[in-house]
Amino acid sequence: MIETDICIIGAGPVGLFAVFEAGLLKMRCHLIDALPQVGGQLSEIYPHKPIYDIPGYPSVNAQELVDNLMEQIAPFHPTFTLGERVETIERNGDNSFVLGSNEGTEIHCKAIVIAAGLGSFEPRKPAIERLEEFEHGKGVAYMVKNPETFRNKEIVLAGGGDSALDWTIHLADISKKVTLIHRGDTFRGAPDSAEKVFNLAKDGKINLILKANLTKIDGNGTLKEVHYEDANKEIQTISADYLIPLFGLSPKLGPIANWGLGIEKSQIQVNTEDYSTNVSGIYAIGDINTYPGKLKLILCGFHEAALCMQSAFKHVFPDKHLSFKYTTVNGIHEF
Repeated sequence: MIETDICIIGAGPVGLFAVFEAGLLKMRCHLIDALPQVGGQLSEIYPHKPIYDIPGYPSVNAQELVDNLMEQIAPFHPTFTLGERVETIERNGDNSFVLGSNEGTEIHCKAIVIAAGLGSFEPRKPAIERLEEFEHGKGVAYMVKNPETFRNKEIVLAGGGDSALDWTIHLADISKKVTLIHRGDTFRGAPDSAEKVFNLAKDGKINLILKANLTKIDGNGTLKEVHYEDANKEIQTISADYLIPLFGLSPKLGPIANWGLGIEKSQIQVNTEDYSTNVSGIYAIGDINTYPGKLKLILCGFHEAALCMQSAFKHVFPDKHLSFKYTTVNGIHEF
């Protein structure tokens, strides 16, 4: 079991900055995010998009902002669980919490900060039967957490965006056989990546199937075959150890909706004094929360993180006196 002072649900920019504010108060943080990397929407959806409303930056690319935030919190040594979603929250007799993920990870903490943006990002799944039967390590995966899982395996990827292109290129040197199925004949992803995929197919290093749609999967306990309809409307079959549909992600509130929190239009209601929820010890900051006058801006989330952690300190260390110090006077390494 992972032990920490504060568990932050969501490793987007607001969740990362919350680590900094907690670190100034000598609180340890563990972050958990359903995405396979930190950065939330900035890294997953638009890493190259310029952002203009971050103080001190006339313009900063989304991924650059994430990288800078990671550098800023490095002195506080946060720990991470990525590619997993919090499913359950239990309260102990001492008012601490135990969070459980969909992969069985358990996190014990004294306070929870929900910084989940628009909610947990859930994969858009193809409309074929038996998907759930082959999930959880049995052949169907919706993200690549560890490429070594697919070493010397027969892989079928499906999709036409950047993720499908990038992982096709990467797994071509790892997997025994890589097939990319796409329903169109052009790709939505970066032209350079698309060109690399076409060249890999031309050189016989991958199997590229265009104008095709997944229709069925088969196996006995584990995945064995993927079926698809080709451009001639004929059904074809490919042997496969893994199917990786990469059709994008959609944000949903997910299990958070069942935690007894005050919810208004899929957002968590908070007290603007400290961004606490109606459940003692649980806070919500960033786009996931709602209150009168709410603005969904990153800089507003940063403000909420600062006030939230001041309150969380009193919850984590009820017997300690909070002595707030300015970093301009002490520097972060003296906290």
